[in-house]
Amino acid sequence: MASKVITLKKRLTKVITALAVSFLVMTVIFFGSVSILKTLYPMKYGNFVEIYAAENNLDEYFVYAVIECESGYDEKAVSYADARGLMQLTGETFEWLQSKKGEDLGEEMLFDAETNIKYGCFFYGILFGKYADERTALAAYHAGMGNVSKWLKDERYSHDGKTLYDMPFKNTKNYVNKVIKTRNIYSKLYNGKED
Repeated sequence: MASKVITLKKRLTKVITALAVSFLVMTVIFFGSVSILKTLYPMKYGNFVEIYAAENNLDEYFVYAVIECESGYDEKAVSYADARGLMQLTGETFEWLQSKKGEDLGEEMLFDAETNIKYGCFFYGILFGKYADERTALAAYHAGMGNVSKWLKDERYSHDGKTLYDMPFKNTKNYVNKVIKTRNIYSKLYNGKED
């Protein structure tokens, strides 16, 4: 009988040890993965994002998501459409936005982090004022306001003429979904909740 008790104690000790080790490993994995996720989804240029997001009534996590999706935080990024900088603005859009602010900066300033974030947020502020929802504003940023205006008039893409439920450009639809997903990751990762 005593040997059965000793065997049972040994098994119980092994089970408790295994559970403790498992708990420790899971804790390291969980906290390590949060750290890894924060490396993959950083909050760089926070001082500029904070200022210009607030100035244009934008959610900071949204701005970080746009920067992440547009350039991966590469100030010198240039797209196939010749969009430049962190938030990927074209020279034409930059010129139009400057005309609204009364400024006249050279296109090379699109590679300046503060200038790019300032004008990217300003543009999104305009788009959020013009369109009824986030998805439509994102589509306009990516595909242009002219395309979105056409899509809003087309029943295949909009039922109410104000919001898009679908988009004919697959890359625009993917972009919209990617930014929203990335914004939700930022919100959950840094704020503990999803919007």
